[in-house]
Amino acid sequence: MASVPNLMGYRKAAARRQGGLPSFRCTFPCGGPKHWGMESATEYWNNRALLEWQVEMGANEAILDAPINRYEMSAETPKSPKVDNKSRSTVPEIAVAPKVDPVAEATRAAAGAADIPALRAALATFDNCGLKKGARNLVFADGDASARVMIIAEPPEKDEDRAGLPFAGRNKTLLDKMLAAIGMGFSDMPMSVYATAVVPWRPAQDRPPDDSDRDMLLPFLHRHITLANPDVIVLMGSVPCHALLGESGITRMRGKWAQVLGRPALPMFHPAHLLRTPAAKREAWADLLALKAKLKDLQS
Repeated sequence: MASVPNLMGYRKAAARRQGGLPSFRCTFPCGGPKHWGMESATEYWNNRALLEWQVEMGANEAILDAPINRYEMSAETPKSPKVDNKSRSTVPEIAVAPKVDPVAEATRAAAGAADIPALRAALATFDNCGLKKGARNLVFADGDASARVMIIAEPPEKDEDRAGLPFAGRNKTLLDKMLAAIGMGFSDMPMSVYATAVVPWRPAQDRPPDDSDRDMLLPFLHRHITLANPDVIVLMGSVPCHALLGESGITRMRGKWAQVLGRPALPMFHPAHLLRTPAAKREAWADLLALKAKLKDLQS
């Protein structure tokens, strides 16, 4: 703590500024001005000068008259007074909606569909998937549901979302040519085909669907395959392979037969990939010939 300077000169100067009596040494034998009431006036101005000096030094707050030794205080924290709950105003409780398991809901809805139209209706009323909010149309199926070949397509893109079909635009045009080359098609061909999409709604910005969305909608796809009951399944693209075979990498998987729900399944390139990579059409043609041969073997 800084030392306090001599206040005598400051007191005298302050007293003179405030109009107090001038300082002088009394030589009266009667005792001087203190017997005339001058002592109390001088004490007032001295105290006032001291307070003004303290304010100028920064001591401008009065805390307590005496210091407190807080080490001697009790360590116990004072308890809050008890509040009578009965005196409180009654606040209505907000009901919390029960947590919904979307996969369980999808499984229940899909299992309740007795036929393909009922499955479409169940999908149309299923609101637990976020993909539905950003899509324009439900992409359910195209072609003859009794066909021997069922194609599982990639998630819908812009053209498919507008048309509400698994294949549309340039993708549909190329696929029609590919199938026609082996005597197949969606209509007016010796052997009809049936197609659906791995997820029925277009993902935002054409991104691959999240695992949660794909797993949520998988019961509907499984039920769709069971109701259609095709002889052969064609997995066109990486997302269908991941959803139904648990593997990714269509370039590595294409042309290799697998099993989906007890049925032979053939991974193939999607028409969109062939439009971006025309050199891959040679592998696609080999896969089409393998599909035709498999159907012939199953029929014999």
